Amino acid sequence: MPQTEMNIHNGIQLAAFDVEMLALGKLILVPFHQTLKEGKAFWLYPSQQLTNNLSLEQYYKPEYLTSAKKTLVKYSKFPIQIQAWASCEKYWRINCEQKHLLPKIAQSTIWNLSALEHIFEQHQVLKILILRVFRLSNPCMVNLPVEVGHFYWSKSEDSITTASEKDTPVVSNANFKQRKNLLLNDKVYPYTNIESLQFQCEKSLEIHPNYQKLNHTIKLFLGWNSQPISKQSNPDLAWIGTIAKLGDRSIELDEKKSSYQAGTDFENIVRQSLEFLGFTIDYSHKGGAGGLDLFCSQPYPLVCECKAGKLIPSRTVEELIKLGGMHLGKDKFIDSAKLVIGPGNPSSDTLKSAQEWKVSIINAMTLQKLVELHAKYLGSINLFELEKYLEPGQIDVKLEEYIQKIEKEIELRSHIIQFVKEYSENTGTERTGVDSLHGFIAGKSFRTQPKELHEILIELSSPLTGYLGRIKGEDWKRDRFYFLRDLSIT
Repeated sequence: MPQTEMNIHNGIQLAAFDVEMLALGKLILVPFHQTLKEGKAFWLYPSQQLTNNLSLEQYYKPEYLTSAKKTLVKYSKFPIQIQAWASCEKYWRINCEQKHLLPKIAQSTIWNLSALEHIFEQHQVLKILILRVFRLSNPCMVNLPVEVGHFYWSKSEDSITTASEKDTPVVSNANFKQRKNLLLNDKVYPYTNIESLQFQCEKSLEIHPNYQKLNHTIKLFLGWNSQPISKQSNPDLAWIGTIAKLGDRSIELDEKKSSYQAGTDFENIVRQSLEFLGFTIDYSHKGGAGGLDLFCSQPYPLVCECKAGKLIPSRTVEELIKLGGMHLGKDKFIDSAKLVIGPGNPSSDTLKSAQEWKVSIINAMTLQKLVELHAKYLGSINLFELEKYLEPGQIDVKLEEYIQKIEKEIELRSHIIQFVKEYSENTGTERTGVDSLHGFIAGKSFRTQPKELHEILIELSSPLTGYLGRIKGEDWKRDRFYFLRDLSIT
């Protein structure tokens, strides 16, 4: 279906905090005394006026009062933003025969039961809009005060954004249908306590920014279509971006004949890189000046020589053999993987010796790429798989192939997670089996065999990954999976 613009003529005025909660995903319904046609789309204008002129204390539950007051202040000065639009999915009249629904509506929302009962008694009916809310990519800007009332009409001074079907729904399709059905069938929404936890996280973000990931995860669990969490740069990992730079610096200083410190700095960052990848450095085998640069004892023996400067000189391999054999003994050295790392190009003699003595050579930038991938997707570098690529000679091209292979595997898993999410939203079912999902994926020209798909689903539903949830069946075809959180590949 092509994406089309929405022709929205006006908006409705709702209490500012109600609008905030609709735009967050906390609410999918709101009291509104005027009649609206189902299917009609409109802007959500944050008003200072509360329904039936109730006070904040009368209208909202105590745990929401502080936030409600802050929201009123936020929208008290112009210009103000309209951040969402909505379509009316159901115009719901709760009459006298249905008054028993009020306690459960209050229990599932942010309003006091007494407030809903007061509105009902005033009109002998409670009119409620069940809304499908969409987040605007570019908010509308209202520059002048609006007359208090039920509706909002834009003025020439306002900057009005075009709404579109491509705008992100605040709540996923499956979650919206579930919540709507619970309301209409006199049932309480089961995740109110989890929503309260999310609300506390949201309120605490300014003081505790480290709550961001938890807040994002809860939103995804609740089915709120949250934007992908922004990846914050970790200052503790800033050194990764300097691996190749330190190698280049050693070339620059080598040309100036003052490269000793640059060589030491490069050796130190290579050591840090190998440890970060998961190797265990055996410091008892490190020599002094002119000694063995690095020996990794786990998960397999690895002897490493760091060569700063613009050229990996002749006799580098011979030096590695001599020092390695002297520190480790002949048998232990022969059984070890052997690696030379440097920013420069190996001489022809070095390449020949590397082939003969089965020594691998990689550039500093290749090492940096490996470390960057491991930092982005922790555990993505399998050291035993990496060992297979440690062939004699210069292996940068081979390692680039290995990095691309891992990236494709991650991309595949990201797609499968999205397919589980889309299947749930399109069918309205919370869980899917392998056969159903395989048929859904095949319709998207995405090739994978059922057994392979199941193995990946098991991996993604592991407690250590937590991208999907799993309900174990009697056999693998009866396992059921459901979406928990996205895997960002940006």
